[in-house]
Amino acid sequence: MRYREVIRMPLWLLAIIYFFLLSLVLSIGAALGNTAAIVSLLATTALLVLIALKSALRIEINDEELRVGRAHIELKFVSSIQTLTASEMASLRTRDANPAAFLAIRFWSPAGVRVVINDSRDSTPYWLVTSKNPRALIKALELN
Repeated sequence: MRYREVIRMPLWLLAIIYFFLLSLVLSIGAALGNTAAIVSLLATTALLVLIALKSALRIEINDEELRVGRAHIELKFVSSIQTLTASEMASLRTRDANPAAFLAIRFWSPAGVRVVINDSRDSTPYWLVTSKNPRALIKALELN
């Protein structure tokens, strides 16, 4: 494994989600009693853990392929890669977006890279990938 990065949801965002869920628990507790409140507290805590696990974005590069989440492509089809600033990422996510592009983005991480794909069998022009460390990602891809 040449490169591995996991982008997880920040704690402040998990706390906001949990506080919203706790307001639901309080409502259930007030209406139905302590037992229902405890059950709903356990259920909402499990839901928060599930949200945290499912929202993580895994980026992996080995000697043969690039994996971003469940998507993967052989490195021979990566023609170029460029680092993007927060403003460039914002424009590529919105008004300058190509509908055929693959987006692996997380709104809480502003920086990222654009990986241009050169595969005649694939209509995807590029991958837009959020990264905490875009330079290290580019360096790992350039070792190809």
